[in-house]
Amino acid sequence: MESRLGSALAGYDPEQQVDLEQLLGRAMDEVTRLVRADRGTLYLVDHARGELVSRVAHLPELSEIRLRLGEGVAGHVAQIGDVVNVPHGSFDPRVARRVDEATGYRTDSMLVLPARSSEGTVIAVLQVLNKSDGGTFDDKDEHLLAELAGEVVELLAHTSLRSQLRPEQEHSLSFRFNNIVGESKAMQVVFDRTTRAARTDATVLVRGESGSGKEAIARAVHFNSPRREGPFVKVDCAALPHELIENELFGHEQGAFTGATRAAQGKVDAANGGTLFLDEVGELPQTVQGKLLRLLQERTFLRVGGNDPVRVDLRFVCATHRDLEGEVAAGRFRQDLYYRLRVVQIAVPPLRDRGGADLDRLIDHFWFEFTRRHDRPGLALSRGARLRLHAHDWPGNVRELENCLESAVVLSPDDPVGPEHLPIGPLAFGAPGSEDPTRFVSGPVPLRDLERAYVHWILERCEGNKTAAARELEIGRNTLLRKLK
Repeated sequence: MESRLGSALAGYDPEQQVDLEQLLGRAMDEVTRLVRADRGTLYLVDHARGELVSRVAHLPELSEIRLRLGEGVAGHVAQIGDVVNVPHGSFDPRVARRVDEATGYRTDSMLVLPARSSEGTVIAVLQVLNKSDGGTFDDKDEHLLAELAGEVVELLAHTSLRSQLRPEQEHSLSFRFNNIVGESKAMQVVFDRTTRAARTDATVLVRGESGSGKEAIARAVHFNSPRREGPFVKVDCAALPHELIENELFGHEQGAFTGATRAAQGKVDAANGGTLFLDEVGELPQTVQGKLLRLLQERTFLRVGGNDPVRVDLRFVCATHRDLEGEVAAGRFRQDLYYRLRVVQIAVPPLRDRGGADLDRLIDHFWFEFTRRHDRPGLALSRGARLRLHAHDWPGNVRELENCLESAVVLSPDDPVGPEHLPIGPLAFGAPGSEDPTRFVSGPVPLRDLERAYVHWILERCEGNKTAAARELEIGRNTLLRKLK
């Protein structure tokens, strides 16, 4: 059956870092139009808080509505799972009149329907208000809205929101861009800058440590910009030999060098109409830096061996982990190019500076994705393993965490997965086979956190037996109980 929301979601790719609210907004606009309603709202179930939250609504008066499960018609539908149709001009005591009072909008008729996951759990509620002809929503409207609710569920299942819409979710709903997880203040700054930069054609420089997620932010800039229908072309400046970078970027003319039997386009040509992403731009050799400067200034370039300037229309997003200011001072990076690149700067924080809440969200997200991908849906992560993850300082940032969790999902023979199954070294010291058992192999952590993690790890090893755990720790059972408190 052809998707009714297809036109509103044309071109959506689950791998893209699109703004999720805009994506869901387009879907809800189409739902409202098809059902011929005046307004529509998509509520998502926030299982951790026991609430419904309106992430997409035609409510210019309010940025968000939160309803307790059971409150209002939408809360009732989420809790009970019924369909509710409030006819035109009737009174239903379940209608949350406080919302109308806050918005000044008068609700005359309403159709509200639950959206269920494949497991049967209500994960969202679709609500449409006031039929456009002034009448009452009928059975055809109800049938149509049920079809659309199924399509909305399918859409949600193809976004990174899927890991947050489970009944066992312990963290309140929080999202911005698809496939980018985080809610810390540092990441909110990143999201805000990314959104502002995406609206323009300004050159963007994304800075941050290796593995922190710079490419994801670069992609978010592109896929939420007016150029999103155009290509996103990546050039890894660190992975190419210096003598090949110019040819990779600009292409060459026939006969430009031995073996150039025909002309070839480069990545700049391929990015025409879209975005050119120069990853690790600080690695560019100086011979190429001047040519890149000309491209930035004039939007023209010369192919290797060519004499005729080629004009292109593209946007530049660059990324680096290097201290470009230091590179400029050392004479290794052109100052004029540096100023051309840093029109808009976005600094992606390292994982260790994002706080425990962001780490937990990332752990939950990756664990959900990898247990599904590798067909181990029931595999659990023990408390001791989670504490071990919090004790690590993640020098490889999000990429290291992602690889660590995938390895644990694939290789762990036990359920739940314990600290010993995490490929980040022993809990504190004494690597297996190490000649020096007191050599610390994890980064520095507060002694209190280390002790807490170690105590819980021992307790996990003893399968929750506190007497056995106290014996392993060579302390009294009462002392163990005090430490656990």
